[in-house]
Amino acid sequence: MKRGTESKLRLMVVDDEPDNLDLLYRTFRRDFEVFRADSALKALEILAQQGEMAIIISDQRMPEMLGTEFLSRTVDPYPDTIRIVLTGYTDVEDLVEAINSGKVFKYITKPWSPDSLKAVVQQAAETYRVIKQRTHELRRTLRRESIFNAVMTAIRGSLDYASMLQTIAATLGQTFEANHCILRPVENNALVPELFQYHAVAVSAANGSVDLLLDVLKHDPLVTIVLERCQMQTAHSIDEGQSLIKLVVPLTYQQDFLAILGLYRSGEASPWTKSDVELIEGVAEQAALAISQAKLYQRTQLQAEQMRAELAVARQIQGNLLRQSMPDLDGVKVQACCYPAREVGGDFFEVYAHPQGDIWLAVGDVSGKGVPAALFMASAISVLRRELSQETSPEPDVLMKNLNSILSEELISTNCFITMVLARYTPSSRKLVYANAGHIYPLVWSSLAVVAQAEGGDGVEPNYLKVRGVPLGILPNWKAAAGTLELNPGEILLLTSDGITEATIVGTDLADTSGKSPPIANAMLQQKGLWQLLLQEQQSLDLDHLLARIRAHNVVQEDDQTLLSLEVL
Repeated sequence: MKRGTESKLRLMVVDDEPDNLDLLYRTFRRDFEVFRADSALKALEILAQQGEMAIIISDQRMPEMLGTEFLSRTVDPYPDTIRIVLTGYTDVEDLVEAINSGKVFKYITKPWSPDSLKAVVQQAAETYRVIKQRTHELRRTLRRESIFNAVMTAIRGSLDYASMLQTIAATLGQTFEANHCILRPVENNALVPELFQYHAVAVSAANGSVDLLLDVLKHDPLVTIVLERCQMQTAHSIDEGQSLIKLVVPLTYQQDFLAILGLYRSGEASPWTKSDVELIEGVAEQAALAISQAKLYQRTQLQAEQMRAELAVARQIQGNLLRQSMPDLDGVKVQACCYPAREVGGDFFEVYAHPQGDIWLAVGDVSGKGVPAALFMASAISVLRRELSQETSPEPDVLMKNLNSILSEELISTNCFITMVLARYTPSSRKLVYANAGHIYPLVWSSLAVVAQAEGGDGVEPNYLKVRGVPLGILPNWKAAAGTLELNPGEILLLTSDGITEATIVGTDLADTSGKSPPIANAMLQQKGLWQLLLQEQQSLDLDHLLARIRAHNVVQEDDQTLLSLEVL
């Protein structure tokens, strides 16, 4: 079939015999663009000037150089060329070696049959086309992957959302050789005022009207069309005296319109090829995915900042709910400290001086952590203060029962509970009455006995107040006996939350100075370890100092930590 000049493959015939050269030329000139050479050296000159040939047909026996030697010299510069040898004798070793090494496609003996030669050449032409097509596809794939990797690497290196958009504009503008590139973010299917741009250095330096052109590109009607139709648009127009080739692409991800990318070539530049446009669309899809993830991350960061700000206010409010200063009390010293594990927590304490003279102490712990526990904590401390403010100082077990009755419905419905210790100390009688709703045992010890032990006396053990009932919110009706004892001068009552006794002590030895107690390391502190710490306190009890020692060896605070003490002077 006759082909147009543009579609003809290039074929070179090389032979030192003029008759053969003319015959080969006449045979293939209708179907190929034929180049003739009467020697191997002449053929090499033509190749140097004209470039790659689809097919080379060479005679084997030539004066300056054998055909197989000549063809071997074309392998490296033109690896896709199909090579055919014409031979008038049987030189088996040369031909076999040339064929096996891939330097020769086929050989044909002289005299040849025109039909056979045409069939071989036609087969060679088809082989060449397949090779070139696959080579083109491979190069296009490699280029696509290379551009994808370069663009995505640049995008992932962006620090934030705005930086990413600027990186996309600059990277795509440079990669696809645009003179100008504009990226317009889209929110709720409308353009936002902010835009990101790229201009080629040569254009920016040589053209003083870039700012004027940019103003024109901002109002490019093609952008409006893309925004309405959500489809890529191309155009060729004259703006501000400049010829512009326009390619405007929507950036969408899962039906979310994220941005519009405009690529512009000015001057005598050629339009983007079909494969370039396909590649730009593919890169745009990946850029849209990156923008979507960046927006999600930015939204998450803003929400996290807002949440942190709200939790900071909540922490301040919760801190204000607790006693900021202790009341002035004669004959006793009261201390308290509370550190939530998170911004807010479920631990609380109360110190209340009743008008009748009683001193009330309470430490409570709402199950769970964070905001839910903090809400119950606020409710519990509010109800507790209301009950304590009665005209007549109530009994601790009765007050605990009332608290359970008021809070149990909400606690049970939300599968929460509260552990709490309530203690009422009457200075006039030195009587301590306490009720315990599933909380850590309070400790009572004599500071005088501890001093005596430090001076070489017998070992001292604290009095654990073990009268205890179930936590609040477990049963509809709370019932447990109250415990009583007398506190003498020098004795100390300590209430703690389980955040203290369950703190994990890492990489330290908390054995007492006498060495009689076992070391505590990489394990829960527990009440025994807490007692060892109390024995090591050289001066009068300071809860802030004690808690600082615990926290120094507790790498991660896993629970709220609360301490409350009453010392009879």
